[in-house]
Amino acid sequence: MKRYKCVATGGTFDILHLGHLDLLKKSFEVGSFVVIGLTSDIFARGNLNKNLRNSFEIRHKNLETYIHDKIRLTSYEITKLEEEFGPLMFSDQVECLVVSSETSIKGERINKKRSDKGLLPVEIVIVELRLAEDGNPISSTRIRDREIDSAGRIVSLKK
Repeated sequence: MKRYKCVATGGTFDILHLGHLDLLKKSFEVGSFVVIGLTSDIFARGNLNKNLRNSFEIRHKNLETYIHDKIRLTSYEITKLEEEFGPLMFSDQVECLVVSSETSIKGERINKKRSDKGLLPVEIVIVELRLAEDGNPISSTRIRDREIDSAGRIVSLKK
């Protein structure tokens, strides 16, 4: 059941995996329209110290394809994040922020900044991290390092 007209979520979405799918599914489950912040290359590399495999353009295209193939909804917009909180800081349209348990502290920081600007706080919906078969979180870094695949299965190394 949709509880909010507009929700926001965000990330780097470099190598898409089941954890991203959980985050996106929850966003579409609770919101009629989803604003997805996609970090720019400069912000991801410079401010977040991310080692990207894909450029912004490729990540954007891959994210659109992923949403089309896995979720099959079209009520969303992908925006470029050049800073930590992006348009959420100024929008009075966004009612909810969907975050992972790893990034939930950002929700509190966003609401503090929104309050300082005279805006109402947004609701925070937390999605637990998806664990790989070894019990550790699935992440793009672990996939890039060939520890696991995008479904969280351990990658066996051939010797």
